[in-house]
Amino acid sequence: MRDYVIGFVLAAILTAVPFWLVMARPLPNDITAVLVMAFAVVQVVVHMIYFLHMNGKSEGGWTLTALVFTIIVVVIMLSGSLWVMHHLNTNMMPAIHDIR
Repeated sequence: MRDYVIGFVLAAILTAVPFWLVMARPLPNDITAVLVMAFAVVQVVVHMIYFLHMNGKSEGGWTLTALVFTIIVVVIMLSGSLWVMHHLNTNMMPAIHDIR
């Protein structure tokens, strides 16, 4: 039960801080985007450790396989999301780029 409570508290903090960064805008947009992505990666690690109970013990090699698969999926999702958002911003909001 202790691990679940620690994982929940860490997950809540790792969700609240990026939410505050986006809503309050205390930093430039580029830095905020990098920080939000960093918090997302840390949150994935927290979920893997505290909720999926992945640790250094090998369980027939499945732990390492699951870790590699998770890293590949996260990289694809982050890079694909950034790529799509960049192109949507470029193609759907041309007036903003003309003003600058």
